[in-house]
Amino acid sequence: MFNNSDKTILVTGCAGFIGSNFVPYFLEKYQNYNLVNLDLLTYAGDLQNLKECEDNQRYKFIKGDICNRELVEFIFDEYNIRGVIHFAAESHVDNSIKNPEVFIQTNVNGTFTLLDVAYKFWMEKPFTYKNSYQDCRFHHISTDEVYGTLNETDLFTESTPYAPNSPYSASKASSDMIVRSYQETYGLNTVITNCSNNYGPKQHNEKLIPTIIRKALAGEAIPIYGDGKNIRDWLYVLDHCKGIDLVYHTGLEANVYNIGGRNERTNLQIVDAICTILDIKAPKETSYKKLITFVEDRAGHDRRYAIDATKLENELGWRAEETFDTGIIKTVEWYLKKI
Repeated sequence: MFNNSDKTILVTGCAGFIGSNFVPYFLEKYQNYNLVNLDLLTYAGDLQNLKECEDNQRYKFIKGDICNRELVEFIFDEYNIRGVIHFAAESHVDNSIKNPEVFIQTNVNGTFTLLDVAYKFWMEKPFTYKNSYQDCRFHHISTDEVYGTLNETDLFTESTPYAPNSPYSASKASSDMIVRSYQETYGLNTVITNCSNNYGPKQHNEKLIPTIIRKALAGEAIPIYGDGKNIRDWLYVLDHCKGIDLVYHTGLEANVYNIGGRNERTNLQIVDAICTILDIKAPKETSYKKLITFVEDRAGHDRRYAIDATKLENELGWRAEETFDTGIIKTVEWYLKKI
């Protein structure tokens, strides 16, 4: 059992990519927090990602579904949960096109379950927190994909209207709206962060950057959708974790904060950069760039995402520490060691 003098936060989905980078960072930085990680360990979750936390006395893993209300209520009661940082989500766009139902179930219904249990555990009635739970907060991790697609020059801000284009982004937009409703209707202390594309250690093999690295090293064709000119803003995962930490502790209640790396790249630029690094660090007879292959574009493939992180930078003092050029080298080196 945890030390009762410490605060215990429920984190969800932290066997996945971003959460498994967040947990060791957070435990090392804060000695007065316990973390309970609730994760169903679907295909995207892997306990190997949290090997360094297994023996930490302030960390507890529970295998389970965020949609399981009875389990969530048990965790709140058993561990006296004083905050939630909600990472858990189905997040692969291609999978959402093939099987949207699981995205609605996890991302919408799961978020609702967590919110409703938190409200009933922390609050006596709307806008009235129980005496010992005054500082409890619900932090919802979302995505820039809720905003839809961009033209060539604009940036997503916190006031950009939602216009999701895939079942995945629609499910995340829905969950954001449910969080907002619990803030507005019940006075639950919430914050939302919408991030751009993350990259770095521990990312699941299905995602773009790990796929490029994996296929290249195996000597297989590297698949690039369409013409390869879709643009994303890339954020190194540890910079994202530091932004989450900052917003959870110092963000203004009922606010949304966009977290972006100011690192716009086309998919072609991404694959070119990775192949260039691999040509130096793991050279073969011919350049890895010869493996690049164009495949049929994804349905509803948004052309460009780019986040304006000015609010987070100016109000809370956050800065991305990694440029794409420094972060991608660290990422490739991590995968080379893993393989």
